[in-house]
Amino acid sequence: MDIVIIGGGASGLVAAITASKNKNNKVTLIEKNQTLGKKILATGNGKCNYYNSDQNISHYNSTNTNLIKEIITNENLKEIDEFFSKLGIIPKIKNGYYYYPFSNQATTIKNALVREVEKNTKVLLETTVEKIDKGKNKFIIKTNNGVIECDKVIIATGSKASPKTGSTGEGYKFLKDFNHTIIEVLPALVQLKTKGNFLKDWSGIRTDVEVYLYINNKNIKSDQGEIQLTNYGVSGICIFNLSRFVPIALKQNNKVEIKINFLPFTSEPEEFLKDLNNNNSINDILEGILNNKLVSVILNKSSINKNKKYNELSSKEKEILIENLTNFTLEVIGTNSYEECQVCSGGVPLTEINTKTMESKIINNLHIVGELLDVDGDCGGYNLTFAWITGLLAGKSDLND
Repeated sequence: MDIVIIGGGASGLVAAITASKNKNNKVTLIEKNQTLGKKILATGNGKCNYYNSDQNISHYNSTNTNLIKEIITNENLKEIDEFFSKLGIIPKIKNGYYYYPFSNQATTIKNALVREVEKNTKVLLETTVEKIDKGKNKFIIKTNNGVIECDKVIIATGSKASPKTGSTGEGYKFLKDFNHTIIEVLPALVQLKTKGNFLKDWSGIRTDVEVYLYINNKNIKSDQGEIQLTNYGVSGICIFNLSRFVPIALKQNNKVEIKINFLPFTSEPEEFLKDLNNNNSINDILEGILNNKLVSVILNKSSINKNKKYNELSSKEKEILIENLTNFTLEVIGTNSYEECQVCSGGVPLTEINTKTMESKIINNLHIVGELLDVDGDCGGYNLTFAWITGLLAGKSDLND
């Protein structure tokens, strides 16, 4: 088959490598950037957390979560593990689950993929796809460098996340033209904007917490770990893992709140503070636990004189203080933009594709992979895992037809 893959990111590279293993295929990879795999270099803070051995489906989100199980299978996970082993990638496994290349450099993953692609694939860089049509027997792809005809197309253009890497959302337009549904695409794995006249006072603080997302007073999801307190709200991996629900809820005019427990290490905060009670002020006691700027914010919010000792506080003051230490509530008013999010929620629903081959149920020999699909995962290698698997399934799909 003549196969054209549009997009040289994670899923597109794996699709090209896999498709070219069939020596009867002629594979062309189209990329609008000057280089392949640009977005891979930004993953894992430049270290590329490319996989996670904890593949519980709860780490993935979709409008059709039941169908994710047909993609994230043990067989497909094993195949991805073997795929990277054959590329010569030696993993460095962090905390028992998080896989990084042993070099701790995303360039290791990117270069290994690109080297393999270039063996048997024609690569067209700085080539922009303008339109895709389906003729009687062929796809006709119009680019800024001419027209290409092929038997099979794999669209791997990415979402709208991080447009500076080339993900500007044109894939959605191509798929709409083929009558695919596009569930609204919104930022996910993104920072949250909140109300608060104290935000500039706590900006720059990093602290370990438990954090909870509430929508219309209902606890939707929680996470634990480090967050960053910023001059616009909150950030960090914990926040990212909650964030995908926020823009959807705000679009529906729901009330969205973040609640933070700054004392995640104790289930009895009142007893904990009593045990710390000494001749020091409440300010000095709390500074032994929390950043001094955060202590000021919490005491001001609690309307407590920082020079008071704990046993001098009234019952009501103690109640308010503990509430703000363990259930600090922020009203969420938005998220940062596509420029700053890592992935997007929304895209083509899984009901419109064959989950074994990633082939469109609407257009024969049109395959859709990676972030274009209505699946987004937590931080920790899940979105890359989904990209690798869908690229693999689309690339080898002619062997399964």
